[in-house]
Amino acid sequence: MGRKTNPKSKEKRLQRKEEQMRISQAMQIVAQANKLEDPLEPFPVFRKFSKNGINAELYVTRAVKLDESIKEWAFSLTKKNMQYKYEGCSWGWSDTKKLEELTDEAAWYLIAKSVDNGSLLGFSHFRFDIDEGIEVLYCYELQLETNVQRKSLGKFMMQILELIAFKNNMRKVVLTVLKNNQYSKFFKAINYELDESSPVDDDEDYPYEILSKANKRLASAASPPSPSNGKHQHVRCCSGHHHH
Repeated sequence: MGRKTNPKSKEKRLQRKEEQMRISQAMQIVAQANKLEDPLEPFPVFRKFSKNGINAELYVTRAVKLDESIKEWAFSLTKKNMQYKYEGCSWGWSDTKKLEELTDEAAWYLIAKSVDNGSLLGFSHFRFDIDEGIEVLYCYELQLETNVQRKSLGKFMMQILELIAFKNNMRKVVLTVLKNNQYSKFFKAINYELDESSPVDDDEDYPYEILSKANKRLASAASPPSPSNGKHQHVRCCSGHHHH
């Protein structure tokens, strides 16, 4: 007689195996990106920004290699720009949580510094990570000092993140924005779209939305993500204050 195999269960096993292989491959791609010494090295022209009265140099480093003074500046700038926005929604603000996030060993920093006087102008905290089952560059923060806001530096820094992401085979750049942050329009202006993982306001109202920009080179090969039922389980915080 032998044992009969249900064709549907065989198909499910095959799908599970394919999913496991895909996630394993994504983890390898992320691990490879995290081994980089300098993700900005292939893009030397993007090490300088000279526009709208700003003369800046840019560099990328790991959080674990940052001087304490730069960590303190990054935290203070984030708090100055974002605390009242967090407190204006259900998230609330926690110094401890934000500091832990900013100094996590997985964190990378893109930093803009004045060529003229060495002052720090702005930064992005980002990570190479798995999100909804695929490899992404997740932008946690993009924060600029008041005197360099709305002068195209933020847009330039996002271009750098996209170049780094797509060069290293990330499928998309992803970020979380608070709905009460009027400057989230900035991201939509530079072609970030509502991500399929962004939660839907059905049973509850969510104070944030998730935006992304796909790597067009890889988009055709992308597998559909696991269904999230409109609920995003891995919310990062939170790009957003006067970025232009």
